[in-house]
Amino acid sequence: MKDNFSANASEYAKYRPQYPQELYDFILSFVPERKLAWDCGTGNGQTATELAKYFENVYASDISRQQLHNAVKQSNILYRQEPAEQSALESGSVNMISVSQALHWFHFEEFYKEVKRVAAPDAIIAAWIYNLFKADDITNKYIDNLYWNTLKNYWDNERHYVDEDYKNIPFPFESIPNPGFSIKLKWTAEDLEGYLGTWSAVQKFKKLHNVNPVNTVARNIKQHWPPNEIRLITFPISLKMAYVNLR
Repeated sequence: MKDNFSANASEYAKYRPQYPQELYDFILSFVPERKLAWDCGTGNGQTATELAKYFENVYASDISRQQLHNAVKQSNILYRQEPAEQSALESGSVNMISVSQALHWFHFEEFYKEVKRVAAPDAIIAAWIYNLFKADDITNKYIDNLYWNTLKNYWDNERHYVDEDYKNIPFPFESIPNPGFSIKLKWTAEDLEGYLGTWSAVQKFKKLHNVNPVNTVARNIKQHWPPNEIRLITFPISLKMAYVNLR
C-alpha cells in the first residue's frame, strides 16, 4: 500500500472534509451489534472518532505513523500502525469494517481475505469515497483544468477507481443499495486553497518541479471570490456496502 499522505498529515487533518451524519446513520442501521468496529486506513482518525460514539471499541489502523500522530485520541479507540492486509485483530471479532477514502490503495485480494477472517456473523463492510467537488461555474472551470490537465500525469494509477465513482473497484460481496450521499460545506476561498494542497498529485508535482500548482489556481479564483466570502461546496459520495458473511 502506498503512503501518499504522511508528508502533509497536519494539513490533511485540518482541511479534509467531514462526512455527513446521514451517511453514518444509513450504514449503522445495518449494524445492530456494536461491540467492535475496524476503521481500516483510518488516516487522521476522522471516521474512527465518529464510530467511537456508537461502538464499545474502535480499532483504527493505518500505515502512516504521521497520520496517526495527528489523530484525535479517545479512550475507546485503539490506533495501530499496520497494513490493511494484515491486522492484529482476532478472528470473528469485528461487527463493522469501514474504509473511508482508502480502499483504492489496498491490495484487494489480501485485504478481503483479512476482512473475511476478522468479520463476526452479520458483519458489514462499508467503503466510501468523495469525488471531485463542485462549486460555482467559474471556480469549477479552474479546478477542472487543475485536476484533469495540469495534474493529469501526477495522479497515481489507483485514482481511476475514484474517478469512476468506485463502480469498477473489486468488491467480492453483494452490494446493498443506498440512496446516495454528498458532503455540503460552506467554505472561503482560503479553505478551498488549503484543501487543494492536500491532493497527492499536488504533492508529487511540487516535489518534482519545486513549484506549487495550486498558487496560480488560487490566485485566479480569488479574483472573483472575495476574501472571507462563504460559498457552498458539494462533494458527491460513492458508497459500497455489503454483509461480509450474512447468517
